[in-house]
Amino acid sequence: MNINSLTLNGFRSYNKRKFSFSPRISVIVGDNAAGKTNLLEAVFILSTGKSFRADHDRDMINFEKEIARLEAVINRERYGEEEGKRMEKVELNLVITRGMVSNIQTPLKRYEINGVSKSAVNFVGTLKVVLFWPEDLELVTDSPGRRRRYLDFVLIQTDREYRRNLISYEKAIRHRNRVLEAIRDGGAHSTQLIFWDQLIIKTGQYLSTKREEYLNFVNTQKMSSSERAMPEYHLVYDRSEISQARLLQYKEEEIASGNTLVGPHRDDFQFRIMNLDLSIKGEEYRDLSQFGSRGEQRLGILWLKMGELLYIETISSQRPVLLLDDIFSELDHEHRKLIFNMIGMHQTIMSTTDLHHIDKKIMRDVELIKLP
Repeated sequence: MNINSLTLNGFRSYNKRKFSFSPRISVIVGDNAAGKTNLLEAVFILSTGKSFRADHDRDMINFEKEIARLEAVINRERYGEEEGKRMEKVELNLVITRGMVSNIQTPLKRYEINGVSKSAVNFVGTLKVVLFWPEDLELVTDSPGRRRRYLDFVLIQTDREYRRNLISYEKAIRHRNRVLEAIRDGGAHSTQLIFWDQLIIKTGQYLSTKREEYLNFVNTQKMSSSERAMPEYHLVYDRSEISQARLLQYKEEEIASGNTLVGPHRDDFQFRIMNLDLSIKGEEYRDLSQFGSRGEQRLGILWLKMGELLYIETISSQRPVLLLDDIFSELDHEHRKLIFNMIGMHQTIMSTTDLHHIDKKIMRDVELIKLP
């Protein structure tokens, strides 16, 4: 899978501009605030339907425009019984609005594939990407919410049912919380929870199962290097089990707080690193956020991203596009070498402020995109 071209109209800092990409490696170079991250963000949105940094879709519309339009032409593998594997061209179109265009109420987003209108569920994942940007280095130490968001970004690309269940679950949680508040305030009866309980159990268990499958897959991947021994990492799924019994167990606390206290919206996962301290026995792995060095934490993220690449390729039979957003200044020489090894067979679009961070061998065969 690769991206041939991307046209941005009214998106972020781009009034109107078209970009063409190499099927192998494209390097976007420019100063800070030149629009490098905006470009990669556009590719990511065409994959997941969501931004990895904007809180609201309207924030991505150029302040001089009413709408933002993102158009991409991609090539992807297609398999048929008679023709076998072949490449097909697909045109993606995403329009983002503030809800009003020329004083007429409009949908906040409109999706098209090859000129045909699609629902978000049927659009997301047509283009598959793996993003690595500086804030990913905080996945080890940051909040559980960030880690849950990461899991969702991976899984909605490979499983349409996951996205359907995620949307349904999040809506059901909001409705259920309102019922809990009404019960607490004397305006509703607990029987009104029955429908919402059944819905969040059904959808929540699907989300938990898929999250666990993904984390287990990553755990099977080993990081190796011919130059030095690499730590072994392990992800531990802190699953907030949801069932009728658990909802009953926390019923009084939930009514008192007006919030659903169990379920995938409370999930987390933990990075663990193999314990090499012989003085500490009986503990094979230790918490990476507490006992790992900054370098070991960064290496743990690289390991996670390698697992993500392989997972998406294994599940979808499509090689995802690798997006690297100005991460080289955050990594030392050894870690950069691991990144360059990741590029391999994947189309890669990377950004940097300094071309000296890019391996000279790679620079011989790149499409260079210079931003002012």
